[in-house]
Amino acid sequence: MKLSKKISAVVLAALMVVVAIFAGCSSSKSTDDSKTNTESTTSAAKVKVVDIELSSEKYAFGVDKKQPELKEKCNELIKEMKSNGELEEISNHYFGDGEPVGVESAKQDKSKDQLVVATNAEFEPFEYKEGNKFYGIDMEIAKLLADKLGKELVIVDMAFDAVLLSVQQQKADIGMAGLTVTKERAKQVDFCDSYYNAAQKLVVKADDTTFDNCKTKEDVDKILQGFDSSVLIGGQNGTTGQYYVEGSKDFGFTKLNATWKGYANGSLAVQDLINGGVNYVIIDAAPAQAITNSINAVA
Repeated sequence: MKLSKKISAVVLAALMVVVAIFAGCSSSKSTDDSKTNTESTTSAAKVKVVDIELSSEKYAFGVDKKQPELKEKCNELIKEMKSNGELEEISNHYFGDGEPVGVESAKQDKSKDQLVVATNAEFEPFEYKEGNKFYGIDMEIAKLLADKLGKELVIVDMAFDAVLLSVQQQKADIGMAGLTVTKERAKQVDFCDSYYNAAQKLVVKADDTTFDNCKTKEDVDKILQGFDSSVLIGGQNGTTGQYYVEGSKDFGFTKLNATWKGYANGSLAVQDLINGGVNYVIIDAAPAQAITNSINAVA
């Protein structure tokens, strides 16, 4: 399903904290904690996001280990963008009233001086594609990085779980795909400094009341841990949502008894939730909200 370029105004109150973080605010918690899980839904809504964070993560770019100078330039750019307001401005293109800026990719040519970026353009608002242009927070940063390096930008769209492997094998210089920093992934690439604080959230059908009385992560976990293998939880392959269900020492997640069902992207997982193919979906908070808004807008 094609997603809209912007997240609706309903979501802004819950997501403006991200912009505050970029501006130097120390809190990453939503400023709209009092909102109930069903408040943002309407009678026509098909799905809703349970407004409780299930994890605390940091996004960073994965750099080729053989290019330490590129990691250094990334860190310089992120520091500059945080101090001069560029990161906040780009965030406002997707979390506020700004206008998303399309980024074009050059054709890969080894004879030219190029920055090759591996991504998965199925992760709005960080990376997505409309026509021949790429959009998203990561893609706009990629353009700034290429300009800083004086290189031509090449963006290679691929499956999410191929992004880091592509960088590790020197088929790309850097991975920019809403990447959560983990020790296991750091074996494949060198992560630059973090630029975004993220979390996983649960997506349910609009009329599902299972989690309506939950107030904390522990409340949600207790219900999830009570499910057996007949309960299907969907999400994007290779992402934190999969580790949340299947368990991960790296993330500190205890394995659930529920069964994981993976998809190429979060949109497909949520659509299958609507169709009855899974019982729940776990994906990153910002894409979760963008997807549900888009689906409910045409409900």
